[in-house]
Amino acid sequence: MTNAVSTAAQTSKAWPFEEARKLVKRFPGGKKDAEGNLVPVLFETGYGPSGLPHIGTFQEVLRTTLVRRAYEALTADETGQGHPTRLVAFSDDMDGLRKVPDNVPNKDVLSANLGKPLSRIPDPFGTHESFAHHNNAMLRDFLDRFGFDYEFVSASDRYNSGAFDDALRNVLRHFDDIMGIMLPTLREERRRTYSPVLPVSPSTGEVLQVPIEVIDAEAGLVRFTDADGTIVEQSILGGNSKLQWKVDWAMRWVALGVDYEMCGKDLTDSVRESGKIARALGGRPPEGLIYELFLDENGEKISKSKGNGLTIEQWLTYGSEESLGFYLFREPKSAKSLHPGVIARAVDEYWQFREKIPAQPVEQQLGNPVWHLLRANGEAGGEGEALPVTYGLLLNLVGVLGANATREQVWSYLANYVENADPAAHPALDGLVTNALAYNRDFVAPTLQRRKPEENEARALAALDEELAATSDDATAELIQNIVYEIGKDPHYGFESLRDWFKALYETLLGSSAGPRMGSFIALYGIANTRALIAEALEG
Repeated sequence: MTNAVSTAAQTSKAWPFEEARKLVKRFPGGKKDAEGNLVPVLFETGYGPSGLPHIGTFQEVLRTTLVRRAYEALTADETGQGHPTRLVAFSDDMDGLRKVPDNVPNKDVLSANLGKPLSRIPDPFGTHESFAHHNNAMLRDFLDRFGFDYEFVSASDRYNSGAFDDALRNVLRHFDDIMGIMLPTLREERRRTYSPVLPVSPSTGEVLQVPIEVIDAEAGLVRFTDADGTIVEQSILGGNSKLQWKVDWAMRWVALGVDYEMCGKDLTDSVRESGKIARALGGRPPEGLIYELFLDENGEKISKSKGNGLTIEQWLTYGSEESLGFYLFREPKSAKSLHPGVIARAVDEYWQFREKIPAQPVEQQLGNPVWHLLRANGEAGGEGEALPVTYGLLLNLVGVLGANATREQVWSYLANYVENADPAAHPALDGLVTNALAYNRDFVAPTLQRRKPEENEARALAALDEELAATSDDATAELIQNIVYEIGKDPHYGFESLRDWFKALYETLLGSSAGPRMGSFIALYGIANTRALIAEALEG
């Protein structure tokens, strides 16, 4: 028997369930071993540690986790127990370093080791055993901080320990089949030097892009020309080689038994060709999703080596962890810009969706991004919580207070609006206060410029001031909003629409072309303080 969630999940259009149903179709009744026992469905994410981790790296682990949890919910019985799963975060750190990233110190350290496996290059940061170890640690630190349940697997560990040796022998056995798959996809010049296996030079330690001849597949023995021109016969086992990318991916799928892995649109060809190679090796390619890539604010693809995207740390400076997860959840097959300007909206939309969950029937809950995010790492139970103040409103308050505003100042104003305005009572809001102060300092304050009101705008502002003077300090935001509305609708002040009136308020009082619901802002900022803003505007 199944429970209500798994029943509703069968037809849910939420993309994690659509992906999870691929696995249900792949394993009717669950994934089983030779004895018929249920075994974990294996999810994998890949990471190339040639540059520092960025949000594009992190999102793959999050999105894969969402599919993993959806599969567990989809296969759950009446007790809520779903079929077993595992998630492997795989680091391709045997890859040879092709170029020096722009965003690292001591570039000469890397320049002197170009071509060598990333795990055999000194760490330019001087903190870890190698460059790969440093970048792997950064990735793991953040995945741990976010609470992901995963197993970290390093390519170097697998190659060097011999764990991949049987799989490498299998590649040599099917060498001609693999060449038959790959050569038609290559340009003529590349065909002459292409090899599925990249031996490590015994003289330089570099990963060589040279043709090889298979001497003995079972012994792992190959022949090739070394960097110095010497003809070498060498085993590819025990860390003496690295497979070419598409072959490596296929070998990994087969060797580890990967059932699901997603990737970016730029790897579409790789998915197709690696799938063919996996079948040639006797395996079955995993299910997966091809997602659109993130773009920077200039519409360019985000690159680890360029460092042109938001880092995880930057997002968390200006927004919450929950907002990051929310932004990454939405529409994975649509390209999205990733820059500081998207953060505020993501924060507020996350909380809007979170507040809705308790009132939604189960079918709608399964389409709510927050339902999935709260279950990604076992955090379900916070549904229905709400922020007493939106992040957008908080940013407007901090913007008026100026670049040197403090956390204590902000909380003193929040007391006008929030019951029990104590940071300890509102930890999520307190975290956003810190985020808003940083966002205002770095992006808002340098751009704010209040303009002088036009003649009709000045008359309307004077009327608003007069109305506020007669309004109680504890007036509700709704009452104040009605006052603002009535002035904007009065033909005496000459506004063609309420939008023009609000735009005038934003530009003359806040220094921005857009802004908050004014009733809420005035209630938060305080009537006396708002009247002072109006006086400044009227004085020009």
